[in-house]
Amino acid sequence: MFYLRLARGYRVLDLGRWILTAAAAAATAALLLRALGRALVDPPGTAVAVSAARLGWCLPALAATGWLAASCARALPDRRPGRVAGLTAAGAGPLRIRLLVAGETALACAAGSLLALVGFLVLRNDIAGAELAPEVGMGARLPAAAPLTLLLAVPLVAAAAAVVAGPLRDTLPGQRTERGVQSLGPLRAAAAPAAVAVGAALELYGRHGGGGRLHLPAGLGTATTAGAAGGVLALLGLVLTAPLLLAAAGRLLVAGRPYTVRLLAGRGLQAEAVRLGVPLGLPAVLAGAAVAAGQRWAAGHGPGGVLPVADAALVGLCAVAVAGVRLVGARSARVPRLDLVRRMGAGTGLLRRAALVRAGAAGSVLLLAAAGAAALTAAALR
Repeated sequence: MFYLRLARGYRVLDLGRWILTAAAAAATAALLLRALGRALVDPPGTAVAVSAARLGWCLPALAATGWLAASCARALPDRRPGRVAGLTAAGAGPLRIRLLVAGETALACAAGSLLALVGFLVLRNDIAGAELAPEVGMGARLPAAAPLTLLLAVPLVAAAAAVVAGPLRDTLPGQRTERGVQSLGPLRAAAAPAAVAVGAALELYGRHGGGGRLHLPAGLGTATTAGAAGGVLALLGLVLTAPLLLAAAGRLLVAGRPYTVRLLAGRGLQAEAVRLGVPLGLPAVLAGAAVAAGQRWAAGHGPGGVLPVADAALVGLCAVAVAGVRLVGARSARVPRLDLVRRMGAGTGLLRRAALVRAGAAGSVLLLAAAGAAALTAAALR
């Protein structure tokens, strides 16, 4: 009942985050149930590694759902500070507020998982056609505990991610907590470019025949072990380098003797680089890697079934949703600063031009990251 009373006070964006989390949980649950259905109709003597590989394809989707749940839970204090302040005034500390947010997230994921289970059971009731029959295990006995055990993983992972999403400070009514400008630590600032350099070096070593051969999933052919490891490391480093690139773009905008639009755009980009770097960099890197993989599939190598495509699409959509949630949160955090700038005499047109310049600079950085990811992925697959 407590969560139903909270839902009555939801606004459109709150409901949107709730629906996004439930939809991602439903898609992940569908992948898990598909793996279960396939396992039910496998012939006797099928290797355990086959079922383990199917479940392994569900892990990226499960991790992406947990990341989305964590981002939505982290956005709650920014969007609804009054609710957090009220809970704090009623005696709820940071840990209890985290548990309440985790319960709300688990409820959303449970609703999505239940929707996927209902669809799975309906398709098993002699409705699925010849193509879907093996996917849902039609004709095989379904143990009652099997789907429930699998589907419990989605709400539990999402709730755990929501608990550790971020600090929730004690906030009393009338008090407003302002987040300071975050900065990258020196270790992370040095480690991200180093990961890209080391990964590129491993790819170069692999292209010259270094290391054994490795069969890649999703019909991507074979690659050397060093080349595959270097590609993964370089892509991860490229994602972590995105905040550095955004901050560098902000510094370029304010270099020299900038006029007002450049100054506002550059300072804004520097202030939001750490908060938005990874959420914006990950979709860009995934898009670049997907372009390289699509070129290989178009050259005659199929994706090896619908599962890799569905898994990649779900991870990409979750990454885009996380970026959207962070962008909305960053816009809310800019409101006090924008009010101050307006009181100083800045007009709406000036702020709009600064926003366009800031978006153009960030878009250029993301296009550069996507191009780098496509080049690194193509070099690893070549």
